[in-house]
Amino acid sequence: MPERILLDTDIGSDFDDAVCLAYLLANPDCDLLGITTVSGEGQRRAEMASALCRRAGKQVPIFVGREEPLLPGPAWQPSCPHARALPRWEHDSGFPEGEAVEFMRRAIRACPREVTLLAIGPLTNVAALFAADAEIPSLLKRLVLMCGVFTAARAGAKTIEWNAKLDPTATAIAYHCVDGRRGGPALHRSIGLDVTFDLTMPAEEARRRFQHPLLLPVLDFAEVRFEQVEEITFHDPLAAATIFDDGICGFERGRVDVETADPDRLGMTRWTADPEGPHEVAVRIDPARFFDHYFSFFR
Repeated sequence: MPERILLDTDIGSDFDDAVCLAYLLANPDCDLLGITTVSGEGQRRAEMASALCRRAGKQVPIFVGREEPLLPGPAWQPSCPHARALPRWEHDSGFPEGEAVEFMRRAIRACPREVTLLAIGPLTNVAALFAADAEIPSLLKRLVLMCGVFTAARAGAKTIEWNAKLDPTATAIAYHCVDGRRGGPALHRSIGLDVTFDLTMPAEEARRRFQHPLLLPVLDFAEVRFEQVEEITFHDPLAAATIFDDGICGFERGRVDVETADPDRLGMTRWTADPEGPHEVAVRIDPARFFDHYFSFFR
């Protein structure tokens, strides 16, 4: 059976969310149940997701989620810069607001232990979902996150990952609610920034390879980023790809703790290896296998 997936995304802040969504839409083994947005200008983010869904010829429910962190503080992503390219692509508008968490809750309860929640943005919606319904973690098949840094030697100076930093309270809730004693999902998996650094592609190569009809709007969105950085990194698509090909990454089990007290380290993830631990993190990657897998859907 196709994998039933809910995608929670901050599409529009970086290029890789759109790359990830295109992959899910092109993958025949993916049953995309719905998309929820997180971070500021949620309507614009939803419109970007809609543009890709329309390009793929698929109708997918899209809901605008939380735009600010759980606790009062700075909104790190108040705008959606990549939406600048939206006028060139057909898209829907007027997406429901304030219903994203309830939509996720209903979808998971309708298919207990069959749904993978794939979160590739700040974990605000995920934490709000777990707070609204304490049984939800135990009803998931998987919780897969693009979040954190776990092998510092590979990450270099990058010790705090962006998604974890944007809402550290939500990050801590998401990890705390899936520990085994609380009846977490069958699999809790984190793809950290450290392993995704091996998936960087120069802008010129991306322009050459993103010529499939579904990837053309993705490339157009990316040009906003290429004005500042002439390369892309496939952070979010890697998290999605591991759902369908377990051989792309090597994983180890352990426990993840999240810093919420030290103001200089908010969102820092600390991983302790433990074969009985509730969290699984990526520690190795096969870049060639990933790229072969990803582009196999766009020939």
